[in-house]
Amino acid sequence: MIQVIAFYLFTFLMLCSAVSVIFARNPVHSVLWLILAFFNAAGLMVLVGAEFIAMLLVIVYVGAVAVLFLFVVMMLDIDFSEMRAGFIKNAPLGLLIAAVLLAELTLGVGAWKTGALQLGVASGTAAAPEGLSNTAAIGALLYTRYLFLFEAAGIILLVSMIGAIVLTHRQRSDTRGQNVGRQIARRPEEATVNVKPAVGQGVTL
Repeated sequence: MIQVIAFYLFTFLMLCSAVSVIFARNPVHSVLWLILAFFNAAGLMVLVGAEFIAMLLVIVYVGAVAVLFLFVVMMLDIDFSEMRAGFIKNAPLGLLIAAVLLAELTLGVGAWKTGALQLGVASGTAAAPEGLSNTAAIGALLYTRYLFLFEAAGIILLVSMIGAIVLTHRQRSDTRGQNVGRQIARRPEEATVNVKPAVGQGVTL
């Protein structure tokens, strides 16, 4: 009984959070609602026994992606009036995309109900070994059968990260370069100056 109550509670909170992400006027509030939706989705994954996916949702999406979005949105100087004007201008395109997605979902559900689509069922051949948790089974599979693909994906991500750094790095010619030797050889009397300002006067920099 407690599982059923938890399922409906997590589902209701996740749906409400997802709707709030879309309709929140403040982008910071949208990110906070998104974090709440991720937490409730992680709770649903725990209920179905997929604790590894729940851990990924909390650590990767909440701990990294959503927090990064939150910091970026908070650091940007966002003009909310301009943002709302852009939303109104792009509203027809957004409604068109939403209509296309709704039509695809309706077509897919209709094809499944008529029997034109056969959903996959568990055959038992890929079941986790006895005595291993889902996390241990996924780790054993990644580092044995899919080791080459796993390492290749890591190399591709590393190359893309280095490429992004190289492409975005710019050497500014209008600023003086850092002279490490000069900084090390600097004497204390060159770095600080003792002044005795008069009463009621400030310090001239």
